[in-house]
Amino acid sequence: MLSLAPTPPANNFVPPDELALDQPAFPLDVFFCETCHHVQLLDVVDPAYLFEKYVYVSGTSASFVAHFQRYAQECQRRFNISDGALVVDIGSNDGTLLRFFDNQTVLGIDPAVDIAKSATEQGIETWPVFFDRSLAEKIVTKKGQAALVTANNMFAHADDLAGITDGIHHLLQPDGVFVFEASYLLDVYQETLFDTIYHEHLAYHSVAPLKRFFSAHGMDLFAVQRTSSHGGSLRGMVQLAGGPHASDGTVEQLIRLEEEAGLDKSKTLKEYGTKIDKLKDELGSLLARLRAEGKRIAGFGAPAKATTLMHHFDIGPETIEFIADDSPLKQGLFTPGLHVPVVGADHLYAEQPDYVLVLAWNFAGPIMKNHHRYRESGGRFIVPLPTLEVI
Repeated sequence: MLSLAPTPPANNFVPPDELALDQPAFPLDVFFCETCHHVQLLDVVDPAYLFEKYVYVSGTSASFVAHFQRYAQECQRRFNISDGALVVDIGSNDGTLLRFFDNQTVLGIDPAVDIAKSATEQGIETWPVFFDRSLAEKIVTKKGQAALVTANNMFAHADDLAGITDGIHHLLQPDGVFVFEASYLLDVYQETLFDTIYHEHLAYHSVAPLKRFFSAHGMDLFAVQRTSSHGGSLRGMVQLAGGPHASDGTVEQLIRLEEEAGLDKSKTLKEYGTKIDKLKDELGSLLARLRAEGKRIAGFGAPAKATTLMHHFDIGPETIEFIADDSPLKQGLFTPGLHVPVVGADHLYAEQPDYVLVLAWNFAGPIMKNHHRYRESGGRFIVPLPTLEVI
């Protein structure tokens, strides 16, 4: 239904000594299933290539830390997670979420070897492996069944969702709950958040296909809610079939919204490309005019979504001189494929570019607040999505 520009894996940032090496790019084509209405990529990049040397960590974003704190508190309150109960986070990254379950036994699962090692050293036991049914059996043998299993910005990342779901089914205790967050297709469509499409995200979830999927695996999607995370995400709450939690009507409510938006029709999604092309023209014209006027432009934030946006909108080092980012793991590296240097935020003040393109647009508010000195000294921010703004 949609073809975006081919890109390297979105988080495969390049060290200076590898700039001369060829960095492969992979197709970024999005497909729609006419039978179940699920949306996904069909070109699957080896997950070991994507994740074992991962450079994204949740803990560098104050907004995400606060989000995960609220998330943990809501789960503890809503599902009455008892002291000492096992909580397992699949794709736990640096353990940010698990740190807030301070009265429970926690276990992180994340294949990013260095990040998992660091999380374990900081007190959050993290196994550096991929999750599947056999690993679930190992966890149950060693630690017992889990009262809560979470998977945040990961349940869209796996090619074998069926195998992972069967593993979660085995891992949960009879009254246990699986809670996940993933980018929500309705938001991706309505807000034109196309840059959340990249190779890590194989699935673009909506509620109607998810309900059928979980039912086929002996599980019940009993509640959902929309969150602001990543510009628009879906939080799903799932139990074993026949579990104790009654449906609260939110699943049916969002299914109706999806049908009203036409997400069950490929025609709707094919027209999505026209909206993206319009945004590309608007931002491209603005940046070209500013460059023609001799203005200097930098970027702020080097999230994975920036790889898609920069490649599809043809924004490279000839347009933006550098990208400032708060993550030490990305500073000193170069962006995938286009090789724009990533530097610390202090470069904004040392170089004082005329404009800053906020590539981490979902954090535009905190970024502009944190760097009000830049704006007060005459700098301007460009926020590209969901609608183009110059501030």
